[in-house]
Amino acid sequence: MPRSAVTSDDERLEHALGLAYRLLNARDRTVSEMQRQLERKGVDASTREQAIRTLGELGYLDDERFARTFIADKRDLERWGEDRIRLGLLARGIDRDLVQTQLDQIRGSNEETELDRALSLLRRRFPAPPRERRERDRALGVLLRKGYESELALDALTAYARGD
Repeated sequence: MPRSAVTSDDERLEHALGLAYRLLNARDRTVSEMQRQLERKGVDASTREQAIRTLGELGYLDDERFARTFIADKRDLERWGEDRIRLGLLARGIDRDLVQTQLDQIRGSNEETELDRALSLLRRRFPAPPRERRERDRALGVLLRKGYESELALDALTAYARGD
């Protein structure tokens, strides 16, 4: 193989990794997100695959770690429900089975239930239980937008009204 071809391949990989490192500098990414970003930047398929493989081997790209961190952040910091978390991960290209496995693990290791988190959100957003229909509708809307299932959201509203 001519020396210039090796240098050219090496330079393309170096360029792709440079782009990838800049993207990872902003925030953690999934494999799928990185593939799309590198494709958008004009990196050819072979070089993309090689860069993604290298980043994975170095521990910079790890969909399992990304899912675990995403779930914990959205549950604890933004009080998202499982439905919204699941949709967020799927939209970022995480495998459906991996998403479910990670949600099951987090759920099993955490004493706080989905209902507990919904009640916490209601208490934070509504200092007193909503009494009027309009306020109850607003509270229900907050829970649904955060990704709580409708039945659980209604249970949370009922529990909050009872003073649980």
